[in-house]
Amino acid sequence: MAAVLERSFIEICGFERETLQRFRDVTVNLGHLSALPGAVKFPDCAGAFHYEESGRLLSVTSNRFIHWSTSGDAVQLVEQSLDTNLLNNAVKLKFTHCTVLPGGVSIQETLNNVIILVSTSQSVHRLVLPHPSRMYRSELVTELHMQSIFTDVGKLSLRDPSHSAVIPSAVGQTGSPMTAAAWLSQSGEAHYALASPAGGIMVVTLPPHDTQGSVSVLELKRSSMMRRISGWMPTAIRGEPSSADLVLSLAVRELEEDSFIFALCQDHKLRMWSLGEQACLMEADMLEYMPACKGVKRLAGQGHRLRLVFSATTGLCVCVYLAVPQRGQFTVLQLVATEHSRYSLDHISSLFTTQETLVDFVLTSSDIWGVWVDDSNTTVVKYINFEHNSAGQWNQVFVQPPPEEEVQMGLDQDPRETYLEVLFSPLRFTASSIVKALQIYRRGSERISDLSWESLKKEVTVAVESELQNSVTEFEFSQEEYRHLQVEFWSRFYACCLQYQEALSMPLGLTVSRHTSMVCLLKKGFVSFLLPCFAVDHLYLSYDEYLFTEEETPITEDPEVGRDVLQLVQCLRLVSDAVSGEMAFEMEKALEHLQSPARAAELVLENMLSNDNDNVIEDIQNKLQDIRNPMVAMMVLLREMDLESDSELDSEAGQSLNTRISLSQLYGSSSAASVVCQAVCHMTMTRALFCRDLLILQKLYLRFGDNVFLGGGAQLLQLQQELIPRSAHLLSSYYLLKNISQTLASSVPMDIIDANLQNLTVLELSDTPSLSSRSALSPQTVVELFYQTTARKIIISKIYSQQQSSALLHWSHMISNVVHLLAQLLWPSNPGFQFPECLMANCQYTQLQEYVRLIGPWCQMNIGSCRFMLGQCYLSNGEGQKALQCFQEAATEVEKEDFLVRLTGAEEEEAASTPRLQYYNKVLRLLEGVALPELVIQLASLAITEADNDVNSQAALWTRIFKHHLDLGHNSEAYEALTQNPDCSMRLDCLRQLVVVLCERSQLQDLVQFPYVSLHDEVVGIIESRARGLDLLSHNYYELLYAFHINRHNYRKAGTVMFEFGMRLGREVRTRLGLQKQVNCYLTALNCLRLIRPEYAWIVQPAAGAVYERPGASPKRNSDGEFASEPVKRQVEILELKDLEKEYILSRSRLTLAQHHPPSAAIAGSASAADMVALLGQTGLFDSALAVCQTFKLSLMPVFEGLTFKCIRLQFGGEEIQNEAWSWLAANQLSSIVNTKESSATDEAWRLLASYLDRYTSANAQYHHCVINKLLSHGVPLPDWLVTSYKAVDAASLLRLFLNFDLLDAAAELVLEYVDALQGKGHQYFGIEGPLSATASSIWLPYTSIDQLLQTLNETQTNSRVYNKVRDKLDDYHKLVQQTTKQRLIAR
Repeated sequence: MAAVLERSFIEICGFERETLQRFRDVTVNLGHLSALPGAVKFPDCAGAFHYEESGRLLSVTSNRFIHWSTSGDAVQLVEQSLDTNLLNNAVKLKFTHCTVLPGGVSIQETLNNVIILVSTSQSVHRLVLPHPSRMYRSELVTELHMQSIFTDVGKLSLRDPSHSAVIPSAVGQTGSPMTAAAWLSQSGEAHYALASPAGGIMVVTLPPHDTQGSVSVLELKRSSMMRRISGWMPTAIRGEPSSADLVLSLAVRELEEDSFIFALCQDHKLRMWSLGEQACLMEADMLEYMPACKGVKRLAGQGHRLRLVFSATTGLCVCVYLAVPQRGQFTVLQLVATEHSRYSLDHISSLFTTQETLVDFVLTSSDIWGVWVDDSNTTVVKYINFEHNSAGQWNQVFVQPPPEEEVQMGLDQDPRETYLEVLFSPLRFTASSIVKALQIYRRGSERISDLSWESLKKEVTVAVESELQNSVTEFEFSQEEYRHLQVEFWSRFYACCLQYQEALSMPLGLTVSRHTSMVCLLKKGFVSFLLPCFAVDHLYLSYDEYLFTEEETPITEDPEVGRDVLQLVQCLRLVSDAVSGEMAFEMEKALEHLQSPARAAELVLENMLSNDNDNVIEDIQNKLQDIRNPMVAMMVLLREMDLESDSELDSEAGQSLNTRISLSQLYGSSSAASVVCQAVCHMTMTRALFCRDLLILQKLYLRFGDNVFLGGGAQLLQLQQELIPRSAHLLSSYYLLKNISQTLASSVPMDIIDANLQNLTVLELSDTPSLSSRSALSPQTVVELFYQTTARKIIISKIYSQQQSSALLHWSHMISNVVHLLAQLLWPSNPGFQFPECLMANCQYTQLQEYVRLIGPWCQMNIGSCRFMLGQCYLSNGEGQKALQCFQEAATEVEKEDFLVRLTGAEEEEAASTPRLQYYNKVLRLLEGVALPELVIQLASLAITEADNDVNSQAALWTRIFKHHLDLGHNSEAYEALTQNPDCSMRLDCLRQLVVVLCERSQLQDLVQFPYVSLHDEVVGIIESRARGLDLLSHNYYELLYAFHINRHNYRKAGTVMFEFGMRLGREVRTRLGLQKQVNCYLTALNCLRLIRPEYAWIVQPAAGAVYERPGASPKRNSDGEFASEPVKRQVEILELKDLEKEYILSRSRLTLAQHHPPSAAIAGSASAADMVALLGQTGLFDSALAVCQTFKLSLMPVFEGLTFKCIRLQFGGEEIQNEAWSWLAANQLSSIVNTKESSATDEAWRLLASYLDRYTSANAQYHHCVINKLLSHGVPLPDWLVTSYKAVDAASLLRLFLNFDLLDAAAELVLEYVDALQGKGHQYFGIEGPLSATASSIWLPYTSIDQLLQTLNETQTNSRVYNKVRDKLDDYHKLVQQTTKQRLIAR
């Protein structure tokens, strides 16, 4: 329901709380002027100019105007817009040695320019500025900030003769002009009409600004004579000037290419001059229109004023104000043309006022608006329709009262906090008044630069507290005394602020826009706006003389009900007067502390009854008896004050792009926000008092009972059960709105904004908090913040969805709609939840908490949403447990409230089965975003109980619980959550994560000991895949898997794991460390197999090569992108214990090799057994080489060859080789023979070779053969021990070796010895059991080798002696053989 408006208006101070407005000073000094002697001091004045298209929506100048004020030699100009914030919009012009005249400022616009005309006591000036429509290429402006037309004012050449001129003075004339009027002609000339101090009018004309020309001056005299003054040489005009001719007020109107100058003179006559004809066309005595004018004629009309207005319907109207003591009169006259270019005046209306001092008045086409100052210096504003007002009844304008002279304070309140709260509240003081008071308080010690609002508050606190401290002479005093001192000093500073605020609030003028009907009151320090008053507010605010004369109210159409309503309001006024300041304060406190409003009203009533010295209660009772139907009257008032609305907010779809862009700016400036939000604040303050008094009156009704009720018990019951609760609810609602409209928004650090942005992103509510730009010294209230960021767009869309065609911006209609709709958006009982949402988006957590606290006990709308918001506040303050409690409480309302429905409906993921689960998901993500895992676990556990039949949701929730338990190190709980997960794939993912995380944390004991019921194979598979896919040395997954199997007594699996580990180490980690680990792995694998029964002591050979399936690998292509070949089918190979032992020996030998020769580690890892024997032999590790040979059943020949070669090198090597030999000799185990003689490395090597030959026997002594062959091939003499040992085993082979290497002497000697041995001489040295005899076993000689020897000896002449000797020995042997043979034959 739209709010009902009354004819009255209310003043809203539109000041933005900033320090002295940043005026740019521009000084105009024409150089040759000096101050006039005895110059008149004119009162300060103000005026305004409204752009022609300020009332059109699709215009760059919509809701835009310029206002000015004059003081002495200065003019302050400010351009203001309600739609956009204007930059560089304030300028101060100072005219040296001149005084700005009353009416001396005029602003007019042309197609391309805005022209400002200024008249001073000695000069006239013209400023030509660009028109806003020419400053922007497009008419549509989308920026939040725009440049003002004053941006480049400093670049203007104001001393240029074409823009400034000195006023010539007539001969003998002294003093300055008394008043002025200036205007532009249609041809572009600037005319300045100046009231001469000697009477008459001087008109100074400047040529058009874009053409060359000279200045001309005309003088208009009462005798209709005119003298042209040119070339700045004045001509004396004869005749004595008359003081009656002195012009008091001037006004100009251009009609039919002529300019008419209206002059109201001191003789009470109105004269009209034609500038074109240079003659007085009309003269009228204004006293003719004043009844009972005796004596007035003798009075000099010093205060007379004149105003003009032109409209299409009435033509040109003139309004003359005659300043007569005690009975000022406005006379409205219409200019009528008669024959022969003569004119007359038709009387339209005469209106009277009893006010003393008129400051200014404005004439519109239908109304007269006036502003007065009464004897007590209080501003009075009224208006009246001059055509349709037979009763002469002026309409009220409720001006803002000055701040309270005394601050009400409770005993429990701190004086400093209380005074600071009052001083810096949004409604009472401008920062200018506080700054000036502070400078005085500091005794002007330093100039205060631009401070932020908070800094200014600190400066005030420091100043007052310092003053207090400096005044204290005693060191100790009681708390009461200190409190008294605080109150004294703070009240002193407060009084100082009051004085300056009063000075700044002094009215200077009034302006009414003829395009939008916007009314502004121009004050010394700021501009205030007059807004239409809502009917219910009008009733409560009306002055008594108006209220008692009213007979109807627009609240109701029924006259009977209307009379009852007016009677009821009169009773309410009596109640209001009877409520003392202390009781009003107590009532406020009760509402703040959430006590019952009805109970608080009862206590106030008790106090009224007990202190009723003036019989107010009796007066109220008498008035109540005159009300016929009080219930209906109360219900009408309550209905009018209830802002509850169910209408949906319409969008702006259907409108053109241009319209939508313009609407996006409409009422978007900080000025408009301040006005609208202060209007809401004043409305709520008024209605809170209205509801308070109504509640007290209702309680009084109950007390009177049947004495005032005609209806009796039924009406009393209705009052008690319906009306009182409704009144209490409205009182609480309006108190809430009053509170928030005075609560300042906090500035927010960037880190909190970033954190909040993350939260909003999680909740998917908005992209970014649209923090409006705030200047450092213009703190917003939270309602202003809401209006600028959210509400304005909604409100303007709603207004224009109802009237799409209208592009005219009518002030009264628009602003009242905006205020009413903003109040509806803030109304807590409406379903919209935009205001708390805006507070959350803009990080106003403290204010949001207070809001939720205040609506908690009584508001039944959006309960869940409020709990959610409170949870957000707790979350931002780090109170997680409280936040969780609030989130849980909000869950019950998820499907009922729009905000929570939006919150859950924005889910992009696969929708959960119920809205409540979607809500839980959002909150869980929110808690995760602020890193509160314990709360996530709690809420997820609660959510699981809601997801009985939703397997997907349960799985997701269990996964969340698992993740956060794991993050917190709750391993057992994480495992428990994993096992509860109903989804197999998620369970497997969790299991994989558990394994990885516990491995990284080295919490392997937990990992191994979990039971893994039904998950055993999965765990093994996960650990195996990790083990095979990651670096062997940086991760210990094989060892983990080994421990896992050992813990479950699965020794064969454990052995398999360690064997595979060892294999991979050999292939991939070819370092000494890798070989060491490989040895350990094989040893561990052996131990595992030895722990089980022999028939089960086997494992399957792991796959050779590092080809394991990688997760996500292509099944058809290899890592290079080529088509993979068909997999080769491998035969399964079984490894038994002996096979593992072989691998262990081999790996141990590799390690030994790497330990003694580190470079060999790189090749030893993959070397075969045979290769290892060669590598070990080269390094001198013969014990290890022999062990490998024996294990793998390899020939020992390479070992003996290698050792023999080492001996040869030592035999012929130098000292360096000898020293190196000790290292490898030490690695081989020598037989411990005590040797007193010091031995060399060569001796030790030979001794090692001898020990090996003794230890490792072979058929036919092939190792001896190998060694001797090696020695002889290198030309090394054979050691005696070697020859001795070999000939005892195989003398024939030794003989052949000697022959092979041409050692004929040694061979001959060996044959001789051998023959002797056969004959019994030293046979034991050749391994012959018995010499040649008839009873012994058969013996033989290597005749082939001996024949070769003899043949060779025979062929050389040098060996003949040896040949003969061998030949003889053989002959002897043959004889013995023959003899022995005979004996044996005989013996047979």
